[in-house]
Amino acid sequence: MNGEPVIDVRGLTKRFGDKTVVDHFDLKVPRGSIYGFLGPNGSGKTTTIRMVCGLLKPDEGEGTCLGYDVLHESMKIKNKVGYMTQRFSLYEDLSIRENLEFFARLYGLGQVRRRVDDAIASLGLEGRSKQLAGSLSGGWKQRLALAVSMMHNPQLLLLDEPTAGVDPKARRDFWDTIREYSRQGVTTLVSTHYMDEAVQCDRIAYIAYGKKLLDAPTAEIPGRLGLHAFKLDNGDLEKLTAELRGADGVEILARFGASIHVCGKDREKLAATVDRIRGEPGVRVTEIEAGLEEAFIYLMANSDDNFSVGDAA
Repeated sequence: MNGEPVIDVRGLTKRFGDKTVVDHFDLKVPRGSIYGFLGPNGSGKTTTIRMVCGLLKPDEGEGTCLGYDVLHESMKIKNKVGYMTQRFSLYEDLSIRENLEFFARLYGLGQVRRRVDDAIASLGLEGRSKQLAGSLSGGWKQRLALAVSMMHNPQLLLLDEPTAGVDPKARRDFWDTIREYSRQGVTTLVSTHYMDEAVQCDRIAYIAYGKKLLDAPTAEIPGRLGLHAFKLDNGDLEKLTAELRGADGVEILARFGASIHVCGKDREKLAATVDRIRGEPGVRVTEIEAGLEEAFIYLMANSDDNFSVGDAA
C-alpha cells in the first residue's frame, strides 16, 4: 500500500423520506488496502457502498473514487469497479462458462475465450465449467460471482456481505483470494458483521444507524475504546450472569461458549465487582484483553437505533 487514496469522500448523506440513512459520512481508503464496514444490519453500509461506486447519488457530500468525482462522473467509476452483492445475482440457468462469457461481452472485453479460461483456472473452477450456476453450492457460487466481478481487472472491489451463508472453509479460501488481490494493488471495500471476516481487514469503519462511530486500524480498535475484560469459567454461569447483569462497572456481559466475558471502561469498578464472585463454587476468573468482538458488542449496545421502521440496508 502506498497511501494514495482510492476513495476520498466527505459528508456523504442519503435520505429516504424522513429517514437519514447515511449521515455525513467521511472515508479515505489507501490503494491496496482491505477496508471493512462493520455494523449491525440496517446501518447504512450498503447505501454507503452504492454512493461511493456511483450506483446511488448522495443528497449531500462530495469527493472522489478512483480519481473521479462521485457526483458527476459515476459512469467512469462504474467501469473500473467490481461489485459483488450479498445475493447471488448471476444467471442460474446458464453454466459457469456461459455466465463468464456473457459478462465478458457485457463488459466489452476482447479475447473472451482466453479471459474466461483464465478466470476459470484462477479460481479452480476447471472441473465445473459446464455446471449450471443454479446447482452450485454457496461456496462455488461465491467463487463464480467473484470471478465475474474481477473479469475486467477492476482497481476497486466492493463486497457487500460477500460470504453470507457460506461454510467456514469456503470463507477462508475466499479471503485468501482477496489477500492475493490486495498484494496486486486491488483495493477492497467490504461490508460485514462476521468477526472472523472483520479481522481480515486492515482497517475498519464501524457504522451504526447511519453514523460512523469509529474508524481505525483493526488491531487498535479494542484499545481505542479503552475496554477492560475478565473471563469467567466453570461454575453456574446462568447464576453468575444474573448476578453480574447491571452491576457496578459492568457494561458488557456476553456468553462465549462455556465462558462469560465481563467488560467495562472503569477497571477499578469492574475488578471490584468481579472479585465479589471469585468465591463462588468452581468459578475461575481470568483477566483478558478485550477483543474485536467485545468492542463490536460494546459499540452496538451504545448505538441509538433511529430506524424504528423500514430497512436502511
